[in-house]
Amino acid sequence: MTETSIISLLNQVNDRKGEIIDLAKTLIRFKTPSPPARNTDEAQTFVSTYLKELGFSIDKWDVYKGDPNVVGILSGSNSDEYNSLLINGHIDVASVEEGEQWDQDPFSPVVKDNILYGRGAADMKGGLAGSLFAIKLLKEAGINLPGDLTFQSVIGEEVGEAGTLECCKKGYNADFAVVVDTSNCQIQGQGGVITGWITIQSPQTFHDANRRSMIHAGGGLFGASAIEKMTKIIDGLKQLEQHWAVTKSYPGFPPGMTTINPAVIEGGRHAAFVADRCALWITVHFYPNENHDDIAKEIEEHILHVAKADPWLRENPPTFQWGGASMIEDRGEIFPSLAIDENHAGLQTLANVHDVVFREKVTIGMSPTVTDGGWLGEAGIPTVIYGPGKLEHAHAVNEQLSIDELIQFTKVMTKFIYDWCHTKK
Repeated sequence: MTETSIISLLNQVNDRKGEIIDLAKTLIRFKTPSPPARNTDEAQTFVSTYLKELGFSIDKWDVYKGDPNVVGILSGSNSDEYNSLLINGHIDVASVEEGEQWDQDPFSPVVKDNILYGRGAADMKGGLAGSLFAIKLLKEAGINLPGDLTFQSVIGEEVGEAGTLECCKKGYNADFAVVVDTSNCQIQGQGGVITGWITIQSPQTFHDANRRSMIHAGGGLFGASAIEKMTKIIDGLKQLEQHWAVTKSYPGFPPGMTTINPAVIEGGRHAAFVADRCALWITVHFYPNENHDDIAKEIEEHILHVAKADPWLRENPPTFQWGGASMIEDRGEIFPSLAIDENHAGLQTLANVHDVVFREKVTIGMSPTVTDGGWLGEAGIPTVIYGPGKLEHAHAVNEQLSIDELIQFTKVMTKFIYDWCHTKK
């Protein structure tokens, strides 16, 4: 295609704005909040049908019953010589809690003052809709891409159920990947997140009448409240967090982004017992030059040193359980970090297209949150996050997305898919 033809194609995005909005609305109407999850089959059937009608071969399988992944593959005409592209997004959306003061039904999307409202508008059905419509435009224009194009609509991102990891396990790959999640159309990498449980367990259980013998001179009973001992662990975590804030940094992040959040504490039986067990659920953020296994080891080493300074904890040290495949199923999650290479040809191509469409230089940096992009990066796929929507609107009551941003994003994806898949390896 000539440059004039590409411009003409991008002009169609303006002319067909209503179709793009309708596609985003259709996706929002599918009620896919997670939790409770197990509710995405109907939405994923729609996506797979949409892709199939555009010539994609479809792989659809249940990650959990009622929650299938969809991977569409459009084979290029000369895939050995031209770059392949993977577009990734999640079909699940944040939960809607009883009593939230929405101006309308969260799953009955409306447009007011050029803003699309509905659960998932920003996070991230807008990104899915713009990407799908971009592919449709190219297909309708009779363009046969020489490079392979893979589209992944995955489940579970909101609760750490890594549908994207399951795609990686199946071997889906590409020369470059774009996760079209909420980034306000900035090109981003991300830090990582891992959750963990720290548990203190007493080998004996005591009636609360024995407490005096544990804490007063001459009592002679070597016992302790697991809840009270956990306060020492929490203090130790805070010391480590402060140490990280002083000693660690990474370009694109404000100081102190490596945090250790004591999120949930569970302990004790009831008031007639000395607490014989206490478990602390923590959430840990780390930088792109770190990995979750090393971070877990660093925390364990520090906390075990803290425990050695206490006579009872020295004999009854805390135990650790890290990560998990689901916040719903096993109360844990992992999001690997994602470093980005600003000199990578895929990132440069995307940045150049953004600059042309938006008529301003794209911002390249780091997301303050996490996406599935880390799983793709960990699988060896050069990956960036780039999608419409502001993070402040994600998960929010009256979640919203600027129509103008959605249209501009659709233009970027149309031209980027064409450019990258027409670039020789």
